Amino acid sequence: MKRLMGLGKIGLLFLVILLNLNLAGCAKFSGAAGAPPRLEQAPLEAVPPTPPPFEKIPDETSVVSGGSTTSNAMDNLPNISGYPIVGTNQTKFYDSSNEITAPAAGSSFYGQNGNYPGNVPHYVDNGDGTVTDMVTGLMWQQIPDKNGDGIINYTDKVSYSEAVAGAAGYRLGGHSDWRLPTIKELYSLIIFSGADPSSYKGTSTAGLTPFIDTTYFKFGYGDLAAGERIIDGNFISSTKSVSKTCGEQVEAVFGINFADGRIKGYPIIFPGKLTTNYFYFRYVRGNTNYGINSYTDNGNGTISDKATGLMWMQNDNAQAISWENALSYAENFEFSGYSDWRLPTTKELQSIVDYTRSPKATNSPALDRLFNSSKITNEAGQEDYPFYWSNTTHASMMGGGSAVYICFGRGMGYMKEFGGWSDVHGAGCQRSDPKVGNASDFPTGRGPQGDAIRINNYVRLVRNVP
Repeated sequence: MKRLMGLGKIGLLFLVILLNLNLAGCAKFSGAAGAPPRLEQAPLEAVPPTPPPFEKIPDETSVVSGGSTTSNAMDNLPNISGYPIVGTNQTKFYDSSNEITAPAAGSSFYGQNGNYPGNVPHYVDNGDGTVTDMVTGLMWQQIPDKNGDGIINYTDKVSYSEAVAGAAGYRLGGHSDWRLPTIKELYSLIIFSGADPSSYKGTSTAGLTPFIDTTYFKFGYGDLAAGERIIDGNFISSTKSVSKTCGEQVEAVFGINFADGRIKGYPIIFPGKLTTNYFYFRYVRGNTNYGINSYTDNGNGTISDKATGLMWMQNDNAQAISWENALSYAENFEFSGYSDWRLPTTKELQSIVDYTRSPKATNSPALDRLFNSSKITNEAGQEDYPFYWSNTTHASMMGGGSAVYICFGRGMGYMKEFGGWSDVHGAGCQRSDPKVGNASDFPTGRGPQGDAIRINNYVRLVRNVP
């Protein structure tokens, strides 16, 4: 509310008008689809003062002596290296429309995330404002609280540059080696026991379930009093998109919306208005190898990743199919002497994204060169690369859910202000599509950013290496 003070009657009237326009798009909002614009994105005469400089939270567990800081806390990091994938915590099962009982092997919809839970998330609260992930070996800042007041709201959001710079001087739990996480480190925290509140019309967040474990991590939804939507719970990573988005006009950085469960490329500075985008942040330390793959081409059409302990098909399935058919295809696939191939979870699939590559920057999918990828023609008529299905369902708080995919080509959306169809989310984004229907029903996509709806997507199979 501090940022609303001093606007005067004209400024407040302008804010009310903005909140009722329900505008959206790369140049107009900082959160997920359907949000009212942020106050910072109004014309310059209505822009509130720049947020205060990044404030470091003092380390209450350290002792300052002779100008240096020494730790009284134990490190609390497990001896874990490599890139172990944390499970999604999805224990429910779904058909194409609704929640169902657990399907039996060989039946329809067998092979989804609930059948392959992976590494169960396991956290330890260290009692000093930090949380250790016992699966990844990473330690996390528990409360994304810039001001140190224990209240998570709009005033705790920072710009991308503030988030990067603030890590160097950050002290918590007796540690000084904090960093802004990469998108792969940050994605390790997402869980799909959450429910998307995008259709929610209420104002209270009491009954909502975000896509992060709130037993251990303090989480902030969007601040309605500051003109945000409830679903504006986006956290920033250090990973920039190697290609500009939204008509190739916007420099973007990847972040995760833990309110609605998605990865997007967010504008750093909005084009045309030169206004700054603001995000929640959560620092991390430990296991500096996390998110780094270690591939071996096995010479038989498979790729092994020593870092994750997964083996991948070098080729995809070469055609777009429905989610139900993708599950069946995976469960009945035999190749190179193995019959335990399956559809990957969304976190496993995201683990092979190469965020240094994209169709625009490298004329390739966002994949390592060892992998082969089908080519498609996208909605803009460009040569492009597919979305790939995961076995994970993106649940809605209204019931049922869509199927999660990772985009290895352009994250297409239709926005008139950027000339129609273009990459609005970035190669490596994570979205979700309906499991049934007709893509022709969405000629200009869906939602304020016109997200491309394909219904049928491609498949890249995985198996665990014993």
